[in-house]
Amino acid sequence: MFRSPLRCAHLSFMLPVDRRDQRLISTLMRMTTLVVIVAIIGLGLTFWGVASMWAQMGVNMTMHGWIAYGLGIVVSIALASGLFYLTFKSARDGYDDIDRPEDLNE
Repeated sequence: MFRSPLRCAHLSFMLPVDRRDQRLISTLMRMTTLVVIVAIIGLGLTFWGVASMWAQMGVNMTMHGWIAYGLGIVVSIALASGLFYLTFKSARDGYDDIDRPEDLNE
Protein backbone atom coordinates (compact mmCIF):
# COMPACT_ATOMS: atom_id res chain seq x y z
CA MET A 1 0.00 0.00 0.00
CA PHE A 2 1.31 3.47 -0.80
CA ARG A 3 0.18 7.04 -0.30
CA SER A 4 -1.65 8.67 -3.17
CA PRO A 5 -1.72 12.40 -3.96
CA LEU A 6 -5.50 12.18 -4.32
CA ARG A 7 -7.27 14.64 -2.07
CA CYS A 8 -10.70 14.26 -0.55
CA ALA A 9 -13.07 17.18 -1.10
CA HIS A 10 -12.76 18.70 2.37
CA LEU A 11 -9.81 16.81 3.83
CA SER A 12 -6.22 17.80 3.20
CA PHE A 13 -4.42 14.53 3.91
CA MET A 14 -3.14 11.79 1.66
CA LEU A 15 -5.44 8.82 1.16
CA PRO A 16 -4.14 5.24 1.28
CA VAL A 17 -4.75 3.38 -1.99
CA ASP A 18 -4.88 -0.38 -2.48
CA ARG A 19 -4.85 -2.37 -5.74
CA ARG A 20 -8.62 -2.18 -6.19
CA ASP A 21 -8.46 1.62 -5.89
CA GLN A 22 -5.58 1.69 -8.36
CA ARG A 23 -7.70 -0.22 -10.89
CA LEU A 24 -10.58 2.18 -10.33
CA ILE A 25 -8.33 5.21 -10.80
CA SER A 26 -6.86 3.65 -13.95
CA THR A 27 -10.35 2.98 -15.34
CA LEU A 28 -11.48 6.52 -14.54
CA MET A 29 -8.41 7.97 -16.23
CA ARG A 30 -9.08 5.89 -19.37
CA MET A 31 -12.71 7.01 -19.39
CA THR A 32 -11.67 10.64 -18.94
CA THR A 33 -9.21 10.35 -21.81
CA LEU A 34 -11.92 8.84 -23.99
CA VAL A 35 -14.34 11.65 -23.12
CA VAL A 36 -11.70 14.28 -23.95
CA ILE A 37 -10.96 12.62 -27.31
CA VAL A 38 -14.67 12.43 -28.17
CA ALA A 39 -15.09 16.10 -27.18
CA ILE A 40 -12.18 17.16 -29.42
CA ILE A 41 -13.63 15.17 -32.32
CA GLY A 42 -17.02 16.78 -31.68
CA LEU A 43 -15.41 20.22 -31.68
CA GLY A 44 -13.71 19.48 -34.99
CA LEU A 45 -17.00 18.27 -36.51
CA THR A 46 -18.68 21.43 -35.26
CA PHE A 47 -16.05 23.62 -36.93
CA TRP A 48 -16.45 21.63 -40.14
CA GLY A 49 -20.25 21.94 -39.97
CA VAL A 50 -20.12 25.70 -39.40
CA ALA A 51 -17.63 26.18 -42.23
CA SER A 52 -19.68 24.09 -44.68
CA MET A 53 -22.92 25.82 -43.67
CA TRP A 54 -21.39 29.24 -44.22
CA ALA A 55 -19.92 28.11 -47.56
CA GLN A 56 -23.37 26.94 -48.72
CA MET A 57 -24.85 30.29 -47.70
CA GLY A 58 -22.21 32.10 -49.71
CA VAL A 59 -20.44 33.63 -46.72
CA ASN A 60 -16.72 34.02 -47.35
CA MET A 61 -14.57 34.49 -44.28
CA THR A 62 -10.99 35.67 -44.51
CA MET A 63 -8.20 34.19 -42.45
CA HIS A 64 -8.50 37.15 -40.06
CA GLY A 65 -12.13 36.24 -39.50
CA TRP A 66 -11.24 32.63 -38.68
CA ILE A 67 -8.51 33.79 -36.32
CA ALA A 68 -10.96 36.11 -34.55
CA TYR A 69 -13.51 33.29 -34.40
CA GLY A 70 -10.95 30.92 -32.85
CA LEU A 71 -9.68 33.54 -30.39
CA GLY A 72 -13.26 34.24 -29.30
CA ILE A 73 -13.75 30.55 -28.56
CA VAL A 74 -10.46 30.26 -26.67
CA VAL A 75 -11.14 33.39 -24.59
CA SER A 76 -14.69 32.21 -23.80
CA ILE A 77 -13.45 28.81 -22.64
CA ALA A 78 -10.65 30.42 -20.61
CA LEU A 79 -13.12 32.78 -18.92
CA ALA A 80 -15.53 29.96 -18.12
CA SER A 81 -12.69 27.79 -16.77
CA GLY A 82 -11.41 30.64 -14.59
CA LEU A 83 -14.84 31.32 -13.16
CA PHE A 84 -15.41 27.62 -12.42
CA TYR A 85 -12.00 27.49 -10.71
CA LEU A 86 -12.84 30.50 -8.55
CA THR A 87 -16.21 29.01 -7.62
CA PHE A 88 -14.68 25.73 -6.44
CA LYS A 89 -11.74 27.45 -4.71
CA SER A 90 -14.13 29.75 -2.90
CA ALA A 91 -16.24 26.82 -1.73
CA ARG A 92 -13.21 24.78 -0.59
CA ASP A 93 -11.48 27.62 1.25
CA GLY A 94 -14.62 28.62 3.14
CA TYR A 95 -15.21 31.99 1.51
CA ASP A 96 -18.84 31.01 0.98
CA ASP A 97 -19.45 30.27 4.66
CA ILE A 98 -21.89 32.52 6.47
CA ASP A 99 -20.31 34.61 9.23
CA ARG A 100 -22.80 34.82 12.08
CA PRO A 101 -22.24 37.17 15.02
CA GLU A 102 -22.77 34.39 17.55
CA ASP A 103 -19.90 32.39 15.99
CA LEU A 104 -17.46 35.28 16.46
CA ASN A 105 -17.85 35.22 20.29
CA GLU A 106 -16.55 31.65 20.61
